[in-house]
Amino acid sequence: MKNITYDVRVYKTEVYRGARLVTHTVRWKTADKPWKRPFRNAAQADTFRGELQSAARKGEAFSLLTGEPVSWNRTERPDMSWYDFATGYVDMKWKRASAGYRRDIARALTAASPVMLAAGRGKPSDKEIRKALTRWAFNTKDRNSSSVEDDPVLGWLRGNTHPISMLEEAATMRRMLDVATSKLDGKPAAASTARRNRAILFNALDYAVELKLLAANPIQGLKWQAPKSSHEVNRDCVVNPAQARALLAAVAAQKRSGPRLVAFFAVLYFAGLRPEEAVDLRTTNVILPAPTGNEETKEREESPDAWGELRFRTAAPDVGKEWTNEGTQRESRQLKHRAEGESRTAPCAPELVRFLRCHLASFPPGKDGRLFTGVKGGDLPTITYRRAWDKARASVLTEAEYASPLGKRVYDLRHACLSTWLNAGVPPTQVAAWAGHSVDVLLKIYAKCIVGQDETAKRRISEALGEG
Repeated sequence: MKNITYDVRVYKTEVYRGARLVTHTVRWKTADKPWKRPFRNAAQADTFRGELQSAARKGEAFSLLTGEPVSWNRTERPDMSWYDFATGYVDMKWKRASAGYRRDIARALTAASPVMLAAGRGKPSDKEIRKALTRWAFNTKDRNSSSVEDDPVLGWLRGNTHPISMLEEAATMRRMLDVATSKLDGKPAAASTARRNRAILFNALDYAVELKLLAANPIQGLKWQAPKSSHEVNRDCVVNPAQARALLAAVAAQKRSGPRLVAFFAVLYFAGLRPEEAVDLRTTNVILPAPTGNEETKEREESPDAWGELRFRTAAPDVGKEWTNEGTQRESRQLKHRAEGESRTAPCAPELVRFLRCHLASFPPGKDGRLFTGVKGGDLPTITYRRAWDKARASVLTEAEYASPLGKRVYDLRHACLSTWLNAGVPPTQVAAWAGHSVDVLLKIYAKCIVGQDETAKRRISEALGEG
């Protein structure tokens, strides 16, 4: 039989005396996996600990999935609580999910959970419950390392969530879906958040059907209209070349980190990389043109019209160290919409070549040849470049422009780049290849940013009608 062990150690009960509650936590280990169970009083903790010790002395097998003696689960399966089901679903998805998707699952399940909470005595505050669920309960890696102040909340949640079978009632399922797709104040969540949370909840309840906890997915029986969302880029957020150059100059003028960030922003604007792609660039990804020889001076000179290339295959999105396997703030992974190991090439315009040469001459590469680093040589923090960009906007743009969407997000530099390429007449197939999009998605996103074509179209229609 798999997932069992006879290697069990039961430890002394730990007592935590908080401002409001006293928690008695039983800790034990099956093989190398630690477990803990908090209780409100010493008698409950002693009883549970004694039962564990008794089973271990008898030589019973313990489950590596639940941490409890296998014999405790030999009877007919009881109706599973929402807490046990949701944590089990998280564990099932954890290994193969990206760090970002792990975080999305935790947020979606946390948003859905209020409907399944019993109005039990001693219920923690909503804020405490949200923190305990998102940070610990719905995090496979850290669940058994929860803080002592959150242990009482987790203990309450384990014993005070309704059985998942309640979701077979259409009214309960409707309330859960409404809560999961709304903000804390009850207003509708952003369209992308609502769609994502519903999809995660749908997938989770499919898993409940698979476990035979539900006869059918109860979401399927609900009529739900997805909120309308626009994937098109707003033309008002796109900076023009003069504005882009002024913003880059404003970044360079900032002390202390500004000069080392200029080339980072230039890569986004001139090559159209996503921020997480630029952050993960290494010297081996940058192919710059070789300088040409000067017959008169015998020196090497760079052609002002020479192009280079950026060839890369990884990105490092900022997802939070609690969600990555290595405990790092960023997760190194394959490119968006690309298979593992698949690369992409982006053009390096002459102006960008000069920015990169200047950067390489002034700032040595970081660990693993990373092109852009923080001031102390570590990974480039997201907050560092966001603050630098906000300061640049404040110093360059007018008060009205600063309050507008114009270049408000760092990502808008990529939008400006791809819009420029399309308006310059570069074929969409080529732009899509450089940008890492399909042609259909590219044209759908940047439809409003392609200017000047309406007059051309009107002229062609007039010519076809024989006017003029």
